[in-house]
Amino acid sequence: MNTGILALNIGSSSIKLALFDAVTLEPVLRGNITDVGRDAHATFTSRGQTTDSKRPAAADIGEAVRWLLAELRERHPEMRLAAVGHRVVHGGMRFDKPVRIDTNVLAELEVLAVLAPAHQPAEIALIRDVQELLPDVLQIACFDTAFHRTQPKLSQWFALPRALSESGIVRIGFHGLSYEYIASALPQIAGAHPYGKAVVAHLGHGASVCAMRDLRSVSTSMGLTPLDGLMMGTRCGAIDPGVLLYLQQQRGMSAQDISDLLGNRSGLLGVSEISDDVRVLEASDDPRAREALEMFADRAAAAIAVQCVALDGLDTLVFTGGIGENAKRTRKRISERLRWLGVELDDARNASHVPRISPDDARIQVLVIPTDEERVIAGAAAKLLASSP
Repeated sequence: MNTGILALNIGSSSIKLALFDAVTLEPVLRGNITDVGRDAHATFTSRGQTTDSKRPAAADIGEAVRWLLAELRERHPEMRLAAVGHRVVHGGMRFDKPVRIDTNVLAELEVLAVLAPAHQPAEIALIRDVQELLPDVLQIACFDTAFHRTQPKLSQWFALPRALSESGIVRIGFHGLSYEYIASALPQIAGAHPYGKAVVAHLGHGASVCAMRDLRSVSTSMGLTPLDGLMMGTRCGAIDPGVLLYLQQQRGMSAQDISDLLGNRSGLLGVSEISDDVRVLEASDDPRAREALEMFADRAAAAIAVQCVALDGLDTLVFTGGIGENAKRTRKRISERLRWLGVELDDARNASHVPRISPDDARIQVLVIPTDEERVIAGAAAKLLASSP
Protein backbone atom coordinates (compact mmCIF):
# COMPACT_ATOMS: atom_id res chain seq x y z
CA MET A 1 0.00 0.00 0.00
CA ASN A 2 1.27 3.47 -0.88
CA THR A 3 1.73 6.10 1.82
CA GLY A 4 0.67 9.70 1.52
CA ILE A 5 1.07 13.08 3.21
CA LEU A 6 -1.95 15.35 3.42
CA ALA A 7 -1.25 19.11 3.57
CA LEU A 8 -4.06 21.28 4.93
CA ASN A 9 -4.23 25.05 4.58
CA ILE A 10 -7.32 26.44 6.29
CA GLY A 11 -9.11 29.75 5.90
CA SER A 12 -12.03 31.09 7.90
CA SER A 13 -14.55 29.20 5.72
CA SER A 14 -12.38 27.15 3.38
CA ILE A 15 -9.81 24.36 3.28
CA LYS A 16 -7.09 24.21 0.65
CA LEU A 17 -5.53 20.78 0.47
CA ALA A 18 -3.03 18.63 -1.35
CA LEU A 19 -2.26 14.90 -1.10
CA PHE A 20 1.35 13.96 -1.85
CA ASP A 21 3.08 10.63 -2.32
CA ALA A 22 5.20 10.33 0.84
CA VAL A 23 8.18 8.90 -1.06
CA THR A 24 8.35 10.99 -4.23
CA LEU A 25 6.58 14.08 -2.83
CA GLU A 26 4.69 14.33 -6.10
CA PRO A 27 1.13 15.65 -5.78
CA VAL A 28 -1.54 12.98 -6.17
CA LEU A 29 -4.54 15.25 -5.69
CA ARG A 30 -5.22 18.92 -4.96
CA GLY A 31 -8.47 20.47 -3.90
CA ASN A 32 -10.48 23.22 -2.29
CA ILE A 33 -13.50 23.15 -0.03
CA THR A 34 -15.09 26.61 -0.02
CA ASP A 35 -17.98 28.38 1.69
CA VAL A 36 -17.99 26.01 4.65
CA GLY A 37 -20.97 26.78 6.87
CA ARG A 38 -22.96 28.21 3.98
CA ASP A 39 -23.25 26.46 0.60
CA ALA A 40 -20.08 24.39 0.85
CA HIS A 41 -18.56 23.18 -2.39
CA ALA A 42 -15.52 21.00 -3.11
CA THR A 43 -13.32 20.89 -6.21
CA PHE A 44 -10.60 18.27 -6.70
CA THR A 45 -7.89 18.06 -9.36
CA SER A 46 -5.99 14.86 -10.09
CA ARG A 47 -3.96 13.91 -13.18
CA GLY A 48 -5.08 17.10 -14.89
CA GLN A 49 -8.77 16.36 -14.41
CA THR A 50 -10.94 18.60 -12.22
CA THR A 51 -14.13 17.28 -10.66
CA ASP A 52 -16.67 18.52 -8.15
CA SER A 53 -17.72 16.61 -5.07
CA LYS A 54 -21.27 15.26 -5.00
CA ARG A 55 -21.42 14.94 -1.22
CA PRO A 56 -23.76 17.09 0.92
CA ALA A 57 -22.69 20.54 2.06
CA ALA A 58 -20.57 20.87 5.21
CA ALA A 59 -22.04 22.86 8.07
CA ASP A 60 -18.67 23.51 9.75
CA ILE A 61 -14.95 22.77 9.45
CA GLY A 62 -15.26 19.52 11.41
CA GLU A 63 -17.90 18.19 9.01
CA ALA A 64 -15.82 19.43 6.07
CA VAL A 65 -12.85 17.38 7.32
CA ARG A 66 -15.01 14.23 7.51
CA TRP A 67 -16.22 14.97 4.00
CA LEU A 68 -12.65 15.45 2.81
CA LEU A 69 -11.32 12.23 4.34
CA ALA A 70 -14.21 10.27 2.86
CA GLU A 71 -13.39 11.73 -0.56
CA LEU A 72 -9.74 10.73 -0.21
CA ARG A 73 -10.64 7.16 0.74
CA GLU A 74 -13.02 6.93 -2.21
CA ARG A 75 -10.65 8.45 -4.75
CA HIS A 76 -7.43 6.85 -3.50
CA PRO A 77 -8.25 3.66 -1.55
CA GLU A 78 -4.69 2.44 -2.11
CA MET A 79 -3.21 5.37 -0.17
CA ARG A 80 -2.53 5.17 3.57
CA LEU A 81 -1.95 8.50 5.29
CA ALA A 82 1.40 8.65 7.06
CA ALA A 83 1.13 12.28 8.18
CA VAL A 84 -1.07 15.36 8.07
CA GLY A 85 0.67 18.71 7.87
CA HIS A 86 -1.05 21.95 8.90
CA ARG A 87 -0.34 25.55 8.06
CA VAL A 88 -0.37 27.39 11.39
CA VAL A 89 -0.31 31.16 11.10
CA HIS A 90 1.31 32.21 14.39
CA GLY A 91 4.24 30.42 15.98
CA GLY A 92 5.58 33.38 17.93
CA MET A 93 9.28 33.40 18.80
CA ARG A 94 9.11 29.85 20.15
CA PHE A 95 8.53 27.90 16.93
CA ASP A 96 11.22 28.49 14.32
CA LYS A 97 10.73 25.20 12.46
CA PRO A 98 8.01 22.56 11.88
CA VAL A 99 7.13 20.40 14.88
CA ARG A 100 5.17 17.28 15.74
CA ILE A 101 1.90 18.27 17.34
CA ASP A 102 1.31 17.09 20.88
CA THR A 103 -0.57 18.35 23.91
CA ASN A 104 2.14 20.85 24.84
CA VAL A 105 2.34 22.29 21.33
CA LEU A 106 -1.44 22.71 21.19
CA ALA A 107 -1.40 24.52 24.52
CA GLU A 108 1.19 26.98 23.21
CA LEU A 109 -0.81 27.55 20.03
CA GLU A 110 -3.84 28.37 22.18
CA VAL A 111 -1.83 31.09 23.94
CA LEU A 112 -0.80 32.60 20.59
CA ALA A 113 -4.33 32.50 19.17
CA VAL A 114 -5.14 35.99 20.49
CA LEU A 115 -2.52 37.38 18.07
CA ALA A 116 -4.17 35.81 15.02
CA PRO A 117 -7.87 35.54 15.94
CA ALA A 118 -9.05 35.28 12.34
CA HIS A 119 -6.91 32.19 11.72
CA GLN A 120 -5.47 30.39 14.72
CA PRO A 121 -8.64 29.25 16.53
CA ALA A 122 -9.91 27.59 13.35
CA GLU A 123 -6.52 25.95 12.77
CA ILE A 124 -6.49 24.55 16.30
CA ALA A 125 -10.05 23.25 15.87
CA LEU A 126 -9.01 21.55 12.62
CA ILE A 127 -6.04 19.88 14.32
CA ARG A 128 -8.30 18.55 17.08
CA ASP A 129 -10.81 17.26 14.52
CA VAL A 130 -8.08 15.38 12.65
CA GLN A 131 -6.72 13.98 15.92
CA GLU A 132 -10.16 12.55 16.66
CA LEU A 133 -10.62 11.12 13.17
CA LEU A 134 -7.04 9.87 12.65
CA PRO A 135 -5.64 9.25 16.14
CA ASP A 136 -2.72 7.13 14.91
CA VAL A 137 -1.55 9.49 12.17
CA LEU A 138 1.33 11.91 12.83
CA GLN A 139 0.28 15.57 12.72
CA ILE A 140 2.77 18.33 12.01
CA ALA A 141 2.51 22.10 12.43
CA CYS A 142 4.27 24.31 9.87
CA PHE A 143 4.43 27.96 10.87
CA ASP A 144 3.91 31.05 8.71
CA THR A 145 6.19 32.93 11.10
CA ALA A 146 9.20 30.59 11.14
CA PHE A 147 10.84 31.79 7.89
CA HIS A 148 11.38 35.25 9.37
CA ARG A 149 13.35 34.14 12.40
CA THR A 150 16.57 34.68 10.42
CA GLN A 151 16.03 38.45 10.54
CA PRO A 152 18.46 40.68 12.46
CA LYS A 153 17.26 41.67 15.90
CA LEU A 154 16.77 45.32 15.02
CA SER A 155 14.61 44.41 12.02
CA GLN A 156 12.30 42.56 14.38
CA TRP A 157 12.11 45.09 17.20
CA PHE A 158 9.63 47.94 17.51
CA ALA A 159 10.89 51.24 18.92
CA LEU A 160 9.40 50.34 22.30
CA PRO A 161 11.10 50.07 25.68
CA ARG A 162 13.69 47.30 25.46
CA ALA A 163 12.00 45.20 28.13
CA LEU A 164 8.87 44.86 25.96
CA SER A 165 10.89 43.77 22.93
CA GLU A 166 12.84 41.28 25.02
CA SER A 167 9.54 39.86 26.28
CA GLY A 168 8.53 38.95 22.71
CA ILE A 169 6.57 41.99 21.50
CA VAL A 170 8.39 42.18 18.16
CA ARG A 171 7.80 42.05 14.42
CA ILE A 172 7.03 38.36 13.84
CA GLY A 173 6.11 38.41 10.14
CA PHE A 174 3.80 36.06 8.24
CA HIS A 175 3.27 34.30 4.88
CA GLY A 176 6.49 32.45 5.64
CA LEU A 177 5.46 29.20 3.96
CA SER A 178 4.83 31.10 0.74
CA TYR A 179 8.17 32.90 1.02
CA GLU A 180 9.95 29.63 1.75
CA TYR A 181 8.55 28.16 -1.45
CA ILE A 182 9.58 31.21 -3.49
CA ALA A 183 13.09 31.00 -2.01
CA SER A 184 13.33 27.37 -3.14
CA ALA A 185 12.04 28.12 -6.67
CA LEU A 186 13.81 31.42 -7.32
CA PRO A 187 17.28 30.09 -8.29
CA GLN A 188 15.84 27.93 -11.09
CA ILE A 189 13.50 30.61 -12.42
CA ALA A 190 15.86 33.60 -12.12
CA GLY A 191 18.54 31.82 -14.11
CA ALA A 192 21.78 33.77 -14.47
CA HIS A 193 20.20 37.04 -13.35
CA PRO A 194 21.27 38.18 -9.85
CA TYR A 195 18.77 37.38 -7.12
CA GLY A 196 20.82 37.87 -3.97
CA LYS A 197 18.78 41.00 -3.21
CA ALA A 198 15.14 40.05 -3.79
CA VAL A 199 11.84 41.50 -2.65
CA VAL A 200 8.85 39.15 -2.79
CA ALA A 201 5.34 40.62 -2.78
CA HIS A 202 2.79 38.09 -1.55
CA LEU A 203 -0.42 39.81 -2.60
CA GLY A 204 -3.73 38.15 -1.80
CA HIS A 205 -6.63 38.74 0.56
CA GLY A 206 -3.84 39.01 3.10
CA ALA A 207 -0.77 40.78 1.75
CA SER A 208 2.82 41.38 2.76
CA VAL A 209 6.29 41.88 1.31
CA CYS A 210 9.56 40.28 2.32
CA ALA A 211 13.16 41.29 1.68
CA MET A 212 15.41 38.28 1.06
CA ARG A 213 19.18 38.42 1.05
CA ASP A 214 20.65 35.21 -0.33
CA LEU A 215 17.18 33.61 -0.02
CA ARG A 216 16.85 34.34 3.70
CA SER A 217 14.39 36.79 5.26
CA VAL A 218 15.97 40.01 6.50
CA SER A 219 12.88 42.22 6.74
CA THR A 220 9.13 42.03 6.22
CA SER A 221 6.12 44.33 6.33
CA MET A 222 3.87 42.52 8.82
CA GLY A 223 4.42 42.90 12.55
CA LEU A 224 3.33 41.06 15.69
CA THR A 225 -0.04 40.33 14.07
CA PRO A 226 -1.27 39.96 10.47
CA LEU A 227 -2.93 43.40 10.67
CA ASP A 228 0.25 45.39 10.00
CA GLY A 229 1.87 46.51 6.77
CA LEU A 230 0.10 46.63 3.42
CA MET A 231 -3.52 47.48 2.73
CA MET A 232 -5.34 44.16 2.22
CA GLY A 233 -8.74 42.77 1.31
CA THR A 234 -10.47 43.74 4.55
CA ARG A 235 -7.50 44.84 6.71
CA CYS A 236 -6.25 48.42 6.75
CA GLY A 237 -2.56 47.62 7.24
CA ALA A 238 -0.26 50.17 8.87
CA ILE A 239 -2.12 52.96 10.65
CA ASP A 240 -1.31 55.83 12.99
CA PRO A 241 -1.78 54.29 16.48
CA GLY A 242 -3.22 57.64 17.58
CA VAL A 243 -6.25 56.89 15.38
CA LEU A 244 -6.98 53.84 17.52
CA LEU A 245 -6.68 55.83 20.72
CA TYR A 246 -9.02 58.47 19.29
CA LEU A 247 -11.60 55.88 18.25
CA GLN A 248 -11.55 54.40 21.72
CA GLN A 249 -11.41 57.57 23.79
CA GLN A 250 -13.49 59.97 21.71
CA ARG A 251 -15.77 57.74 19.65
CA GLY A 252 -16.44 55.23 22.42
CA MET A 253 -15.41 52.18 20.40
CA SER A 254 -14.54 49.04 22.35
CA ALA A 255 -11.47 46.89 21.72
CA GLN A 256 -13.70 44.38 19.93
CA ASP A 257 -15.23 47.13 17.78
CA ILE A 258 -11.78 48.32 16.75
CA SER A 259 -10.60 44.77 16.08
CA ASP A 260 -13.57 44.20 13.78
CA LEU A 261 -12.99 47.54 12.06
CA LEU A 262 -9.30 46.88 11.38
CA GLY A 263 -9.64 43.24 10.39
CA ASN A 264 -12.99 42.89 8.68
CA ARG A 265 -14.29 46.27 7.46
CA SER A 266 -11.23 48.11 6.13
CA GLY A 267 -8.81 47.63 3.24
CA LEU A 268 -10.18 47.27 -0.28
CA LEU A 269 -13.66 46.65 1.08
CA GLY A 270 -13.66 49.65 3.37
CA VAL A 271 -12.27 52.13 0.85
CA SER A 272 -14.41 50.94 -2.07
CA GLU A 273 -17.56 50.08 -0.09
CA ILE A 274 -18.08 47.56 -2.89
CA SER A 275 -15.93 44.46 -2.48
CA ASP A 276 -12.69 43.04 -1.11
CA ASP A 277 -12.10 41.19 -4.41
CA VAL A 278 -9.75 42.83 -6.92
CA ARG A 279 -11.56 41.10 -9.79
CA VAL A 280 -14.86 42.72 -8.81
CA LEU A 281 -13.23 46.11 -8.39
CA GLU A 282 -11.43 45.90 -11.74
CA ALA A 283 -14.75 45.20 -13.44
CA SER A 284 -16.52 48.11 -11.73
CA ASP A 285 -17.05 51.58 -13.22
CA ASP A 286 -17.56 53.05 -9.76
CA PRO A 287 -14.85 55.65 -8.98
CA ARG A 288 -14.58 54.27 -5.45
CA ALA A 289 -13.36 50.98 -6.92
CA ARG A 290 -10.65 52.81 -8.84
CA GLU A 291 -9.61 54.71 -5.71
CA ALA A 292 -9.30 51.48 -3.73
CA LEU A 293 -7.14 49.88 -6.42
CA GLU A 294 -4.91 52.94 -6.71
CA MET A 295 -4.47 53.08 -2.93
CA PHE A 296 -3.61 49.37 -2.85
CA ALA A 297 -0.92 49.92 -5.50
CA ASP A 298 0.45 52.97 -3.66
CA ARG A 299 0.81 51.10 -0.39
CA ALA A 300 2.31 48.01 -2.01
CA ALA A 301 4.88 50.03 -3.98
CA ALA A 302 5.86 52.00 -0.87
CA ALA A 303 6.31 48.76 1.11
CA ILE A 304 8.50 47.27 -1.63
CA ALA A 305 10.65 50.40 -1.66
CA VAL A 306 11.11 50.22 2.12
CA GLN A 307 12.43 46.66 1.84
CA CYS A 308 15.13 47.85 -0.56
CA VAL A 309 16.68 49.76 2.34
CA ALA A 310 17.23 46.50 4.22
CA LEU A 311 18.87 45.03 1.11
CA ASP A 312 20.91 48.09 0.09
CA GLY A 313 19.47 47.73 -3.41
CA LEU A 314 17.37 45.37 -5.49
CA ASP A 315 18.13 42.65 -8.05
CA THR A 316 14.78 40.88 -8.38
CA LEU A 317 11.13 41.63 -7.63
CA VAL A 318 8.73 38.69 -7.36
CA PHE A 319 4.92 38.80 -7.41
CA THR A 320 3.04 35.88 -5.87
CA GLY A 321 -0.27 35.16 -4.09
CA GLY A 322 -3.73 35.27 -5.61
CA ILE A 323 -3.53 38.93 -6.67
CA GLY A 324 0.19 38.92 -7.43
CA GLU A 325 -0.13 35.90 -9.71
CA ASN A 326 -3.35 36.85 -11.52
CA ALA A 327 -4.00 40.62 -11.46
CA LYS A 328 -1.92 41.99 -14.32
CA ARG A 329 -3.30 45.53 -13.94
CA THR A 330 -2.34 45.59 -10.27
CA ARG A 331 1.20 44.41 -11.11
CA LYS A 332 1.44 47.19 -13.68
CA ARG A 333 0.18 49.86 -11.29
CA ILE A 334 2.69 48.83 -8.65
CA SER A 335 5.58 48.60 -11.11
CA GLU A 336 4.84 52.03 -12.59
CA ARG A 337 5.25 53.53 -9.12
CA LEU A 338 8.70 51.92 -8.89
CA ARG A 339 10.13 53.11 -12.21
CA TRP A 340 12.48 55.47 -10.35
CA LEU A 341 13.99 52.34 -8.79
CA GLY A 342 14.60 50.71 -12.17
CA VAL A 343 11.50 48.48 -12.24
CA GLU A 344 9.88 48.14 -15.65
CA LEU A 345 7.51 45.67 -17.25
CA ASP A 346 7.12 44.23 -20.73
CA ASP A 347 3.38 44.71 -21.34
CA ALA A 348 3.04 41.62 -23.55
CA ARG A 349 4.77 39.43 -21.01
CA ASN A 350 2.75 40.89 -18.16
CA ALA A 351 -0.43 39.97 -20.02
CA SER A 352 0.80 36.41 -20.56
CA HIS A 353 1.35 33.57 -18.13
CA VAL A 354 5.15 33.65 -18.21
CA PRO A 355 7.57 33.78 -15.28
CA ARG A 356 9.56 36.84 -16.37
CA ILE A 357 7.51 39.96 -17.06
CA SER A 358 10.35 42.49 -17.35
CA PRO A 359 12.32 43.20 -20.55
CA ASP A 360 15.41 41.10 -21.21
CA ASP A 361 17.71 44.07 -20.76
CA ALA A 362 16.07 45.38 -17.57
CA ARG A 363 18.45 45.87 -14.65
CA ILE A 364 15.85 44.56 -12.19
CA GLN A 365 14.25 41.26 -13.07
CA VAL A 366 10.50 41.12 -12.35
CA LEU A 367 9.01 37.64 -11.98
CA VAL A 368 5.63 36.05 -11.34
CA ILE A 369 6.01 32.79 -9.40
CA PRO A 370 2.89 30.89 -8.29
CA THR A 371 3.34 29.90 -4.68
CA ASP A 372 2.85 26.38 -3.32
CA GLU A 373 2.54 26.40 0.45
CA GLU A 374 1.19 22.85 0.45
CA ARG A 375 4.42 21.51 -1.11
CA VAL A 376 6.43 23.20 1.65
CA ILE A 377 4.17 21.59 4.27
CA ALA A 378 4.54 18.17 2.66
CA GLY A 379 8.32 18.51 2.48
CA ALA A 380 8.51 19.40 6.17
CA ALA A 381 6.27 16.47 7.08
CA ALA A 382 8.42 14.08 5.04
CA LYS A 383 11.56 15.19 6.92
CA LEU A 384 9.92 14.67 10.30
CA LEU A 385 8.61 11.29 9.19
CA ALA A 386 12.12 10.27 8.17
CA SER A 387 13.44 11.22 11.62
CA SER A 388 10.69 9.37 13.50
CA PRO A 389 11.93 6.48 15.68
